Amino acid sequence: MTKLSVNINKIATLRNARGGDIPNLLKIAVDCQTFGAQGITVHPRPDERHIRYQDVIHLKPLISTEFNIEGNPKEKKFTDLVLKIKPTQVTLVPDSNAQLTSDHGWDTIANRMFLSEIIAEFKKHGIRTSLFIDPDNKMIEGAKATGTDRIELYTESYAANFHKDKEQAIKPFREAAGMANHLNLGINAGHDLNLNNLNFFYRNIPGLLEVSIGHALISDALYSGLEKTIHNYLQQLK
Repeated sequence: MTKLSVNINKIATLRNARGGDIPNLLKIAVDCQTFGAQGITVHPRPDERHIRYQDVIHLKPLISTEFNIEGNPKEKKFTDLVLKIKPTQVTLVPDSNAQLTSDHGWDTIANRMFLSEIIAEFKKHGIRTSLFIDPDNKMIEGAKATGTDRIELYTESYAANFHKDKEQAIKPFREAAGMANHLNLGINAGHDLNLNNLNFFYRNIPGLLEVSIGHALISDALYSGLEKTIHNYLQQLK
């Protein structure tokens, strides 16, 4: 079964735009789980422009499914938070501070020593690890060498090219999944997956364990409501 983890960053963005506590991030996280989501994802950044570090601390006791925290482990504040919270999973993303959103995966060869050390530290505390990776077999082989449990395939190129030629769009991801399965790496995926392209991706990626979706899902919820939208996304994973 492929799990749906709802990224609630955009809820925090909306809250922060006005100040106060509307919409209530904690209630929405609980509601997402009640409506069927099998995980909650957050991606705190150093400038706290959406999810705040304190949000993560407040969310921890409320998450009854999987708690996935994304971020750059080169930020000590981030690694300290992860070690304090001990989420189900930490997804390591090579973001720079000024990035609008994640836009590339790790160079697992150049960063092998650093990643191996931080992954070992997280795993020592019982935290499952995942590396944000482009669909590149060399990078996937490099990921295996770091000791990570999983990779998260960065799916922006698939989403961007889906309507042009979906067979060509999925091809590098299918090949990447084959390599990950061969190496016994778990496979997650995320970035720009939506109701139009999710099912095709799901049906073509063997061993897909989890998708993390935020921007599109929250946008769809403006029209359909959160409960129905989560149900609609879960239907795409069948």
